[in-house]
Amino acid sequence: MAKVLLENLTKVFDGKITAINNLTLDVADGEFMVIVGPSGCGKTTTLRIIAGLEEPTSGTVAIGDKIVNNIPPKDRDVDMVFQNYALYPHMTVFQNMAFAIKLRKYPQDEIKRRTDETADLLGIKDLLGRRPKTLSGGQRQRVALGRAIVRSPKVFLFDEPLSNLDAGVRTATRTELKALHHKLKTTSIYVTHDQAEAMTLGDKICVLHKGVVQQVASPQDVYNKPANAFVAGFFGTPAMNLLDGLIHYRGDNVYFIAGTDTILLPAWMKALLAAYKNQRAVLGIRPENILSQPIPGQNENAITCTVTAAEALGDRTNVYLKSRSDKKLTTTAGSYTNVRPAQEITMYFNVEKAYIFEPGEMGRNITTVT
Repeated sequence: MAKVLLENLTKVFDGKITAINNLTLDVADGEFMVIVGPSGCGKTTTLRIIAGLEEPTSGTVAIGDKIVNNIPPKDRDVDMVFQNYALYPHMTVFQNMAFAIKLRKYPQDEIKRRTDETADLLGIKDLLGRRPKTLSGGQRQRVALGRAIVRSPKVFLFDEPLSNLDAGVRTATRTELKALHHKLKTTSIYVTHDQAEAMTLGDKICVLHKGVVQQVASPQDVYNKPANAFVAGFFGTPAMNLLDGLIHYRGDNVYFIAGTDTILLPAWMKALLAAYKNQRAVLGIRPENILSQPIPGQNENAITCTVTAAEALGDRTNVYLKSRSDKKLTTTAGSYTNVRPAQEITMYFNVEKAYIFEPGEMGRNITTVT
């Protein structure tokens, strides 16, 4: 095992397309780091640079205490699990898993021992004589994982390895992968665009957008203390409500004015927002914190809305609303709700769970004290 340190990494393609921009990331020995972000944010490019499959335009990659920029991929002691499995179709499962250590001239008994132990760990020992075309997607992914584990590398690199699996298999494999990491404790860097994978797998999450690191933190802090409006909106299903408006002080109170709607903010926000008096800002509030019943001490924050749609999902219902000032909102209700499109209802903001961000897509979180 080994730590991985990326310092000031930049990658520019064709002299004009910046895939990653001055990225610095410290992955501790034995840590499971998830790099997450929308398509095109630079996730896979970062992983390929660590593996040695791409050269950075500038910056350094260190594995353990050694900078590896000039070390070829085969000598970096990392192994990469790809989205498309990358199995040899003409080889059996055993041959696929053993291929890398066979190339390294391991003794035959050591090859068999490692392969058998890994197959047993992954629950695929009965598949060792079969070829990839006879396996399901989930079984192929286990073989791809096994091929990496057999080598016992210092670092595992995962490039969206579950994205080709059906939803049920993906969830089961995600759970198995988490349990596997607890057993092996190998430093792992996992790339995904799926927020659920990031939240459930990562010891820490690195959020990337347009090649720039937005936040590196625990899953809980990324969700509860988002660094900016982008991170806040990226995590959560449904996404956080983000309302444009104005910070307004009146008497001893501070308000957020969104069109014709006025929201009284908590007293603890007064000092944090003092520098933003009468300035534009964004209020963020998660759907579960917009309620259909009054909140003790917050009855002033009643907003009249019209239901535009209701989406029943079994365990909950997502309700889509529009306020009188034409602001779009989403809230969640229980399994059974009798709301209907065009119905007018009153909603209450739990502002103790709200955030205020500076304007713009990456507007800084003003109200979360770290």
